[in-house]
Amino acid sequence: MASFRRLLPLCSSLRGTRFSFSGVYERFGANVCGYSKFTSSVHTVSKFEEKIKRAEADASEDNDDIDNIRREFDAAKRSFLEIPEALKAMPKTNPEGIYVNRGLRLDLIQVYGFDYDFTLAHYSANLQSLIYDLAKEHMVKEFKYPEVCMSFKYDPSFPIRGLYYDREHGCLLKLDFFGSIEEEGCFYGRHQLSEEEIVEIYGTRHIGRDQARRLVGLMDFFCFSEACLIADMVQYFVDAKLEFDACYIYEDVNNAIQHVHQSGLMHRGILSDPHRYLVKNGQLLRFLRMLKEKGKKLFLLTNSPYYFVDGGMQFMLEDSTGNSGSWKELFDVVIAKANKPGFYTSEHPFRCYDTEKDTLAFTKVDTFLKNKIYYHGSLKSFLQITKWKGPEVIYFGDHLFSDLRGPSKAGWRTAAIIHELEDEIRIQNEDRYRFEQAKFHILQELLGRLHAVIPSSKRSEAYKLLMGELNEERQKARSMMKRMFNTSFGASFLTDKGQESAFAYHIHQYADVYTSKPENFLFFSPETWLHAPCDIKIMPHHVKIPSSLFKTSRCSSMP
Repeated sequence: MASFRRLLPLCSSLRGTRFSFSGVYERFGANVCGYSKFTSSVHTVSKFEEKIKRAEADASEDNDDIDNIRREFDAAKRSFLEIPEALKAMPKTNPEGIYVNRGLRLDLIQVYGFDYDFTLAHYSANLQSLIYDLAKEHMVKEFKYPEVCMSFKYDPSFPIRGLYYDREHGCLLKLDFFGSIEEEGCFYGRHQLSEEEIVEIYGTRHIGRDQARRLVGLMDFFCFSEACLIADMVQYFVDAKLEFDACYIYEDVNNAIQHVHQSGLMHRGILSDPHRYLVKNGQLLRFLRMLKEKGKKLFLLTNSPYYFVDGGMQFMLEDSTGNSGSWKELFDVVIAKANKPGFYTSEHPFRCYDTEKDTLAFTKVDTFLKNKIYYHGSLKSFLQITKWKGPEVIYFGDHLFSDLRGPSKAGWRTAAIIHELEDEIRIQNEDRYRFEQAKFHILQELLGRLHAVIPSSKRSEAYKLLMGELNEERQKARSMMKRMFNTSFGASFLTDKGQESAFAYHIHQYADVYTSKPENFLFFSPETWLHAPCDIKIMPHHVKIPSSLFKTSRCSSMP
């Protein structure tokens, strides 16, 4: 640009000079070729001048665009000083609602099936500490981990459901709906990795197909203690400067968690102090009785042993039933130790379980009798014996893979039970969260416009300054929203940018409906048609706060 401007005096002098064609012809000996070269240079200078004018005009337009966005940004900041009344008046989402991914006609559902743990059984927060402590003890005593690991404590503020563990690199990851690592959602031990560190390890934030094979999803309610123990063990080896294979860490922690569950350690711990770990639930009994009164068939399908289920059901319902054994009368079929997800694909036979002798019968099971308990089995045998058809069956479970993926593929309708859904919706209903969400959307919109109107080759200091300020304010809003849910990973269903997470994707994939607990169905008649809303992006419980709520405030605050 500076070189163009140095030509301007020459252009002006040339425009002020009058040329005589004959004089020039005589002076140069009628050298037409030479004359042509001279006139060509004059035209070239004129083109330079035109380019300068256009460049100056474009720069002026760019500055106008930046100034306009700057004024809107300043007006938005003034409007951020208070929560708009329109936002306060927005309807709240029901924390105990039923949210529909695929339409469901309850009048066509004749059979209701339930998992036990974290579905029918409600547990207190103390359970995660119990699982964590029992698993770390097993790792120290049986796998010979250092004795210092016994001092580790479960941290409820660290994990969320739906994380992934990278068995090669040892990182805990939170992924979005499209399989990309969230900017602040990657931890190596307890150390949060920066975006530069993430790119150094993975090359990009997007997880490719080959990389995805190394990832293990932590999707059920046991995942909280599992994720925390994995991170603590990785951090120990890092701090001690000891070499380790990240895959071995996962295998050892996972085996310890499985041992706690399958050996009965957790079951005995819970039954030894049910008031500490189990939550009484009279509403559950009301729901089950309502279904029976409507003529519905009920079955219980769980991986837990019968004695544990029986003890838990008696405790949870004792204040409502008045008869400790009456819970079994509510179910047409009770199946324990089912070995899900293998249950859905195997051909294992059912065995009748003698509750008094604690033995399995040797006779073939070709019919299910009321008040009898059955072990093992398979989906194929289950359908052959009951003659229940897929679309008339709905199954409730908390584990997206072990509980719901098999039934979904078999044609059953599925209901995901996500206990933390209630807390997330209550936070999303708060004015302070919606306020930050609206701020984030406004700032995102301004950033998008700024990127769009200013080409990368013309980004001035004014542009960079405004871009920095917008990014800083957007980061503040994003961090505020994240901390309202979980200081390490944010919300289970959402990324920090308000997009759906990979966990939300799996719910959308395998669950026809989802809710926080089965008894929420009490609010709906068994003849209800549950429709998937038409105006949603992905998850029906998410509320999108429009930036237009601030338009009135912005306009009124403009000078």
